[in-house]
Amino acid sequence: MEHIGIVVDDLAAATEFFVGLGLEVSGEGTAEGDWVDRIVGLEGVRAEIVFVQTPGGDTQFELTKFHAPSFQGVSRPEPANAPGLRHISFAVDDIDAAVADLRARGIELVGEVVTFEDFYRLCYLRGPEGIIVELAQRVG
Repeated sequence: MEHIGIVVDDLAAATEFFVGLGLEVSGEGTAEGDWVDRIVGLEGVRAEIVFVQTPGGDTQFELTKFHAPSFQGVSRPEPANAPGLRHISFAVDDIDAAVADLRARGIELVGEVVTFEDFYRLCYLRGPEGIIVELAQRVG
């Protein structure tokens, strides 16, 4: 896999959220011009991009803020069962500490921390832009 792209409205908040989860900024830039218009099928694209990666660089996320053209759709957080890309899962060593740290920064759980068949402790959190992140701590 090369990377996963996530379009956001508040690039700074999304970057801060993922850095707070332990990812590292690996690059920043802008995208505009005919080449990007042709790739994404829109005209007049002007965007800012921040790449964040997991420690060691195994997985990379492209966070993109489109300044133009503006999005004209309905903007609302989708529930966990809505069709489409719904969540990203990260392995953590201590789920309780991770949740406490995220709550201290204003991030709330979608549901609650649960134990799945003595193998994992799991929870969903909702970050900026309604992004759902699952934390998974292996316990078995």
